[in-house]
Amino acid sequence: MKIYLYGMICGSNSFKLNAFLKPDEYSEIEQCARFIGGETGTCATVLSSLGADIRIDGTHIGRSTAQLARDFYKNKTVDLSSLTFDDSFEGLEDYVLISGSDRTPFGRFGHFFGEYYNGGVKQWNPPKERDIEWCDFAAIDAFFGEDSQAAAEMCVRLGKPYVTIDCKYDSYIHRHAAVDVISGDGLKMHYGDVSREEMFTRYAENTDGLTIITNGGNALFYGRKGEPVRTFQPFRVDVASTLGAGDTFKAGCAYALAKGMSDNDLVRFASACAGVAISRYPMQLDPPRLQEIESLLRFHIRETNS
Repeated sequence: MKIYLYGMICGSNSFKLNAFLKPDEYSEIEQCARFIGGETGTCATVLSSLGADIRIDGTHIGRSTAQLARDFYKNKTVDLSSLTFDDSFEGLEDYVLISGSDRTPFGRFGHFFGEYYNGGVKQWNPPKERDIEWCDFAAIDAFFGEDSQAAAEMCVRLGKPYVTIDCKYDSYIHRHAAVDVISGDGLKMHYGDVSREEMFTRYAENTDGLTIITNGGNALFYGRKGEPVRTFQPFRVDVASTLGAGDTFKAGCAYALAKGMSDNDLVRFASACAGVAISRYPMQLDPPRLQEIESLLRFHIRETNS
């Protein structure tokens, strides 16, 4: 199973607190961790844990994260050869505060993108056709504009099905995706407060692929053009941290797509991936394993039938 991932890769610094921050009040750091994150970075970690061979590309790796990336992926089935290690800039990192199911990320992503779109240097790679020729399936973040679309166009031309996330319903990358996963944050970013019900119809009718609109721990919507919308209630687990849940769901979709699962089974499998992920902290240092996911799926079947 060879999967190509294109998109956001960054250093991530997370802090698990005993209580979420309030102005002028103290909070204790219970645990903290540093690892490679980002939508593509986390997806690579999870898919490698599931036994896939991964090749990643996207964000340039700067001075602050170069050794972290090499060390983090050293014993994983993740090929870094397409990445650009660039000592000319500091590197992209984020910071995440976590308490229970609440989290707040912050960083310099606006600066990262804004500098390029205001005439600065592009600090991410365009996709390489040789990488897409290598893979059987792909997952593409939609955040790099024309470069993300170029990756999708190469996949279409070379007959490689791909998963994507949080793109607009009238975009090329959505129209040609095998699976598109849209989060509540993604909907709000593109369409403000338009309802999930209304947006699901627009998304589903504009692709032959599977559309999934997630909603945190609440029921998600999924389905295809011309079919009734289906719902699925995510698995109930004890939540240690929701950091990486969406990226793990995306990884589960890519794995299930590669395994040829039905739509129903794909959604269940991806939900179980995310369920295992949020039951631990930091998940990125102990990613879900296939036997854990299958165990959660079996437990759910027994619980449903009891």
